[in-house]
Amino acid sequence: MFTLVRGLSSRAMSRAFVKEDDDAVEDVTDRPISTAPNLVTAEGLAAIEAEVARLSAELASVGDDRAARARISRDLRYWSARRSNAQLVAKPADCSVVRFGCTVTVERDDGISQTYRIVGEDEAEPENGTLSHVSPLAQALLGKEPGDSVRVAAHEFEISKIA
Repeated sequence: MFTLVRGLSSRAMSRAFVKEDDDAVEDVTDRPISTAPNLVTAEGLAAIEAEVARLSAELASVGDDRAARARISRDLRYWSARRSNAQLVAKPADCSVVRFGCTVTVERDDGISQTYRIVGEDEAEPENGTLSHVSPLAQALLGKEPGDSVRVAAHEFEISKIA
């Protein structure tokens, strides 16, 4: 039975009154996993497998550092899940239209030319020329041909080349 004090049960207690274990490890929240199909290039799949191997080795050698173990375990769970649901997509033989794995060059309405390869979410690095297939720009470009234009955010993009 609960004893009520000022409308609160006796089970409601401030964290200030709870003794914390000095060695307690803060919960490490799992990394969110996208609900989009996990399409990957051959290079993307190799990178995922390398990350799983690296993290497995790191976990085996981390020792008793519980915080490091928690962090590494969290990352290993993420990459293992990504490996288990990866859908390898071969580079298309025909890039007459923008497809996953194709490289597309666009001319922006502000005169800037940009070239991107459409890749999986985990391998995307726009600053290095790779763009996630689920990004707004990639979504707008998929299925388009050279000469087609798309509007994303505040810019108009015209496809000048697909390889």
